[in-house]
Amino acid sequence: MTAANDNRVAVGRISGSFGVRGWVKVYSYTDPRENIVGYSPWYLVVDGQSRQVKLLAGRAHGDGVVALIDGVNDRDAAEALTGAGIEVDRAVLGKAGRQQFYWTDLQGMKVQTLTGVVLGSVDHLFETGANDVMVVVGEGRHLVPFLYGRVVTGVDTDQRVITVDWDPDF
Repeated sequence: MTAANDNRVAVGRISGSFGVRGWVKVYSYTDPRENIVGYSPWYLVVDGQSRQVKLLAGRAHGDGVVALIDGVNDRDAAEALTGAGIEVDRAVLGKAGRQQFYWTDLQGMKVQTLTGVVLGSVDHLFETGANDVMVVVGEGRHLVPFLYGRVVTGVDTDQRVITVDWDPDF
């Protein structure tokens, strides 16, 4: 095992075992969720330590994803991986399109209003079905819809600043 790497991106986690032949259930952060099985290699992360693994097979199953990892041959071995994070090298994701952003790149960015009022920094994002929402933490906590061109008026990746058309009192 080696230390976790900053050039990697978390794309999911192992949430349990599936069957008796070593398959694991995967909670995928990708959209669509089954994209996770197209990224290779995987790095499993436990307690800040990672190890590279080879994915032999994977597919959508119900509302989740299942995968078979080389060397994981039975239910006990699969269960032992429960809770492990799944990371991939950033390079395998490709470049985000114009006005598209990976959530991991938005986390930690400063968020300010059109008038320069700093709301805080992006703690994390989540989906609501209608749109993604940034959880911005500063002196207070703000839930700001990530609607590019409407609420989010600009994202400066170099300066790590997101500008929003948002009432700081909301």
